Amino acid sequence: MKEISGINHIGIRVTNLERSRKFYEQLGFVFLVGPVGPEPVAIMEHPSGVNINFILNADSGITENILMDVPEKHPGYTHMALDVSDIHAIEVKLNESGINITEGPVTLPDGGVMLFIRDQDYNVIEFHQSAKQL
Repeated sequence: MKEISGINHIGIRVTNLERSRKFYEQLGFVFLVGPVGPEPVAIMEHPSGVNINFILNADSGITENILMDVPEKHPGYTHMALDVSDIHAIEVKLNESGINITEGPVTLPDGGVMLFIRDQDYNVIEFHQSAKQL
């Protein structure tokens, strides 16, 4: 469909709004509104335009990401990847913030570099710098 022009938002199921809000604020996201709606949902947005909807109904007893941490490979979205202009600056800021890097930095065959973190609900976030930006 040529009418698709981009991604409107990313939905992330979380257990605790305040904890998630504080974590994503460290990544530069700004709280907009919430909880709203029947689900309920809270919304944050990054100055780059990336919008996140927190779905506030996750089971707080879960201790792993069923899409990433179990031997069975369930269908579903496994992570979000954020384009960055300076992966090394991201790495420094994550370390300074006490956010654990779970994988990487990894250099890809095309020269791009990526690294991964997880939020408190085990949702995976990739930071990706393309080879063109290095």
